[in-house]
Amino acid sequence: MALTGETLQERTKGKDVRTSNIVAAKAVASAIRTSLGPRGMDKLMQLPDGEVLITNDGATILSKLNVLHPAAKMLVQLSQSQDIEAGDGTTSVVVLAGALLDACTSLLEKGIHPMAIASAFLQASDKAIEVLTNISKPVNLGDRDSLLYSVETCLSSKVVAQNTDLLAPIAVDSVLGIVEDPLKSTNVDLRDIRLVQQMGGTVDDTELVQGLVLHKGSKKTAGGPSQMKDAKIALLQYCLSAPKTDMDNNVVVSDYAAMDRILREERKYILQQCKIIKKSGANVVLIQKSILRDAYNELSLHFLAKMGILVVTDIERDDVPFICRTLGCTPIAHPDQCKTDKLGQAEHVGDVVMEGGNTKVVKFTGVLNPGKTMTVLLRGSNDLVIAEASRSLHDAQCVVRSLVKQKALIAGGGAAETEVALQLQAYAQTLQGKDAHCIQAFAESLEVLPYTLAENAGMKPIEVVTELRKQHAAGVKGAGINVKKCCVDDMYSLHVVQPLLVSTSAIQLATETVCMILKIDDLVVVA
Repeated sequence: MALTGETLQERTKGKDVRTSNIVAAKAVASAIRTSLGPRGMDKLMQLPDGEVLITNDGATILSKLNVLHPAAKMLVQLSQSQDIEAGDGTTSVVVLAGALLDACTSLLEKGIHPMAIASAFLQASDKAIEVLTNISKPVNLGDRDSLLYSVETCLSSKVVAQNTDLLAPIAVDSVLGIVEDPLKSTNVDLRDIRLVQQMGGTVDDTELVQGLVLHKGSKKTAGGPSQMKDAKIALLQYCLSAPKTDMDNNVVVSDYAAMDRILREERKYILQQCKIIKKSGANVVLIQKSILRDAYNELSLHFLAKMGILVVTDIERDDVPFICRTLGCTPIAHPDQCKTDKLGQAEHVGDVVMEGGNTKVVKFTGVLNPGKTMTVLLRGSNDLVIAEASRSLHDAQCVVRSLVKQKALIAGGGAAETEVALQLQAYAQTLQGKDAHCIQAFAESLEVLPYTLAENAGMKPIEVVTELRKQHAAGVKGAGINVKKCCVDDMYSLHVVQPLLVSTSAIQLATETVCMILKIDDLVVVA
């Protein structure tokens, strides 16, 4: 009897922990459910440092939330995983996970074992991905219109949706500009696209630059040039200032002759360094920041200005690899290495005044040996707009990257999820026992996405989902929700499409997370 009691107590505890985990995770999912889709609401977040953030991006909202419950943290990590894998669908994946956990609650109440539910869900996930792959349409990276349609679908739910006509081509061209081979490439590194943010003007002033933009203007304190044609660019990693010892020291000078000699030697040393730069043929100098001593001083700027050399200072260490790839130059770590073969070349380098603001940037155009890099100059009226435009543009670029990884498109607007739900329900009818129950529940959970889309658009969700089921049963695979006209329409004719990878990744990741939460039967706090 004692053994029975202990076993019973153990089971009760496992049930309580599981229920607690499911409730906590569902709370996170319901928090961002209203942000799903083109008519989704935005969240205004006040961060601990007083900064204000306006966004409807699921990954951004969850990353800023101070989540304490371990199971709820898993949903935060789930949205980050989706962000890394596909870049889009970060809200959808959490809403789907919440719906699956809701289904788990009813299945557990029927007495089905958690491991049986997890096993059936993984089986349903594999079947769902198979269905999505079968209904997807192949896309060629040379088909610019298809890429634009998928990016426009992504941007339609963002804060900057009204700027889609400008941002969509920028996102497509910037990614295609760094793809090695559009036919064979299976991935692309978005770190080769640099986003330079400048306040002033509006988002409409954003532009894609075939070259490089540095976010601050050139140094003109000594009267040096601010424009340079046929530029030969040197990137210096050493300091153009008087040398210092490795340890702190004080030099006490007691007479004017000695002081004059020190100043003369310093002047001679810096002039010699500037002559070496001039001899190499460089007429544009980029100087990296230094923390040990001054990277430059007024004297070096004066000599370089006299020699007609354009100077840009305070280059960040992290930016050096990107600058070198873009301009085709080699960083110079010592004056002895300052040779012609280390220089990059461009047709024009010069300051550009940002309209609507009082800042300047340095723009490099007509680079002679350009690397596979792109630069986007992002404009906005304030920090909030620029930050949200930057996140939206990154998501749009991730959509193009998803199409490089997996060259296939599916219908948006809840069409794909409804089709998968319909086929999974038919598949569940061919099975027997607990698996049939679980796969049926999985299929019903997928309908939460079109239901939420309709709900957020102010439509009657039950009527809309019923109409969707009817049209998909009649064989209209592209039937989805047209939130602009508040009706069910063919998504392919409206060009509302999304990458296959976004949906397959969301289903896989959500299912794995839910199965992981189901398998937990105890919570151990290690002090």
